[in-house]
Amino acid sequence: MFFSFWPHRSEFSSNRKDLLTDLIAGLTVAIVALPLAIGFGITSGMSAAAGLTTAIIAGFLAAIFGGSRYQVSGPTGAMTVILIPVIHNYGVGAIPALGLMAGVMVIAMAVFKLGAVINRVPWTVVEGFTVCIAFIISLQQIPLALGIEKGEGEKSYIVAWNTLKDVIDAGLNYTSLFIVLITLIIKFAWPHIVHRLKWKIHIPASFIALLLVTLLVKAFSIDVATIGNIPRALGTYQKPIFDNLTGLLIPALWIALLAAVESLLSARVADGLAHSKEHFEPNRELFGQGLATLTASLFGGMPATGAIARTSVNVRSHATSRMASVFHALVLLFIALIAAPLVSQIPTAVIAGLLLGTSYRILNPASIMESLRTTKAEAATLIVTAISTVAIDLIWGMAIGIALHMILAHYSKKPSAI
Repeated sequence: MFFSFWPHRSEFSSNRKDLLTDLIAGLTVAIVALPLAIGFGITSGMSAAAGLTTAIIAGFLAAIFGGSRYQVSGPTGAMTVILIPVIHNYGVGAIPALGLMAGVMVIAMAVFKLGAVINRVPWTVVEGFTVCIAFIISLQQIPLALGIEKGEGEKSYIVAWNTLKDVIDAGLNYTSLFIVLITLIIKFAWPHIVHRLKWKIHIPASFIALLLVTLLVKAFSIDVATIGNIPRALGTYQKPIFDNLTGLLIPALWIALLAAVESLLSARVADGLAHSKEHFEPNRELFGQGLATLTASLFGGMPATGAIARTSVNVRSHATSRMASVFHALVLLFIALIAAPLVSQIPTAVIAGLLLGTSYRILNPASIMESLRTTKAEAATLIVTAISTVAIDLIWGMAIGIALHMILAHYSKKPSAI
């Protein structure tokens, strides 16, 4: 049965030209992935090392065993939203067991061929879900941006509110805010500078912002919080502890569903961007993502999914095969092993600025406005999905959105009474 999920040799770079193209694409994606992996690792309540470990292990395994030739996997903003309350309630020690359970569930979805079913989530529900993710990622950056410990609370908006109340008592950290502002300016200005100067070499804006602001902080000896020590012994086995098995069961199910939905959505987007004649295989993608989540969580990382932003960069960098995603993981491994002392000097305020910029990119205001203008039913579905996802949680929000979409679609087909 599992042999049907095994990779084929033809799915990898077949000649030197394609291999070089994939190497360049993988390097580009790794540069984009580095600050995101670190940022989501910290934001989740784990660590920068956990984020990097996830990007390396999950990125490698999902590239080999997944169902898409373009997919790039790792820690994502959506996954951190689910992990924050779990870590708050059960601690970081629960992650290996949680990831193991969630990974097995996703693999089971692949075995029972549920990929095609999950892949049919309505687009307006996905849009509403995306709005929520962008909003929550922004809220999660408030403590880092303000240079203060995050406030108490389980929901992101409660934590943000309590953090702001703490700031009123403690006073604003203007240095941290200045670094966030400079990071955002560089991130959004860099593409325009490159376009105006007509440079042919593409260097991701996030990497330029991270590099320049970190150098600025070091050059002027600015006193701000940094990422801190990143152990070079990444990938150490963590024995799962099942003391809270019943308590972890529901979060594991939510994580499995999120990993499935987000990964299949990302693979679907990648096919559209690449105009590929060969479409991804949903069930193979689920198998690869399940294996990636299971393994990453057992070796110091956390549950992972396909990452739409990094996958889009991979496609736009002209990736030809799975080798681009494999190279991305290997480059990150090299950085983690060789350049860990340098990475540890990155200010956390820079990470906050980059993730605030990323949340705006995820939001895609033009696409949302287009969805809101189509029909009242689609606009209502998008808005209700977004609000319920923020107010309750990601999976229930998506379930409410799907239910509302089905109800409105049913009644819109009924002939009006005369």
